[in-house]
Amino acid sequence: ATWSGFVYVAFVVDVFSRYIVGWRVLKSLQTDIVLDALEQALWARGKPRGVTHHSDRGSQYLSIRYTERLSEAGFHMSVGSVGDSYDNALAETINGLFKAEVIHRAGPWKGLDEVELATLTWVDWFNHRRILGPIGDMPPAEYENLYYQQTES
Repeated sequence: ATWSGFVYVAFVVDVFSRYIVGWRVLKSLQTDIVLDALEQALWARGKPRGVTHHSDRGSQYLSIRYTERLSEAGFHMSVGSVGDSYDNALAETINGLFKAEVIHRAGPWKGLDEVELATLTWVDWFNHRRILGPIGDMPPAEYENLYYQQTES
C-alpha cells in the first residue's frame, strides 16, 4: 500500500542461482506486470534453451498473452498446485524477503516511483551482495560466475 494506492511487484528468478533476472512494479496486477518482468528476463538472458517456467496459478500467469509468449520463447510451462505454497517455495521466499527487507522495513511509501527505485536498489543488492546459504553462502551473481568459469575450463 502507498499513499497513492496499491502497487504490485513481480519477479522472474533463475532457480539454479537464485538470480533475479526480471522484475516489474505496476499499479495493476494484470498480465502486463508479469509479461514485462518476463521480457526483461528474456532480454537479460538472451535466448535460453531448455527453460522450464514455473509459476503459481495466478490469472496473470495463465493468461493467453503470457502463455503464448512463453511458447514463443520456447519455454516449458510448469504450474503449481492450487493452494500449495510449498509448490512455489522459491517465489514465496523471494517475495517474503523483499517484503521483509524493503516494503515493511522502509514504508510507508509515497507511490510507485518510490517503490520502483527501492526495488531496483534491492534487486541489485540481492543479486550481487546478498549471501544465500542454498547456493554455497555466496551471492547469486558470484555463484553464476563460478559455474561458468568451471564449465568453460
